[in-house]
Amino acid sequence: MRSIDLIVVHCSATPEGRDVSTEEIRQWHLDRGWSDIGYHFVIELDGTVCDGRPVEKSGAHAQGHNKNSIGVCYVGGVDSDMEPQDTRTEEQKESLVELLTGLKSEYPNAKIIGHRDVSEKACPSFDAKTEYEDI
Repeated sequence: MRSIDLIVVHCSATPEGRDVSTEEIRQWHLDRGWSDIGYHFVIELDGTVCDGRPVEKSGAHAQGHNKNSIGVCYVGGVDSDMEPQDTRTEEQKESLVELLTGLKSEYPNAKIIGHRDVSEKACPSFDAKTEYEDI
């Protein structure tokens, strides 16, 4: 089993309200030549939590941190002009808390952060590190 010390929250960088499926994101990543979707979990607009890459396998979501992390992505994250914006639906917010709580219980030493905390990107378009610090 991999040693997990980070849970990294991402957004799909798709416009608010655009219904993008986990399978569509998987295809984007396969089209890039990756072996599978880069995230371990995707939270769709209705709050459904979908499995992505198996947790036992390193992700492809946070360069330099994939070996020791789990990647969680919510669909959305930009406005109609493709500018960063927290577009999470209430259902996505609830599902994120539930998923992150479960992951934190399974990996109690893991820190929950946003992609922006380990890159120069705006992703996930909100401060996940602060929002989830009590989980």
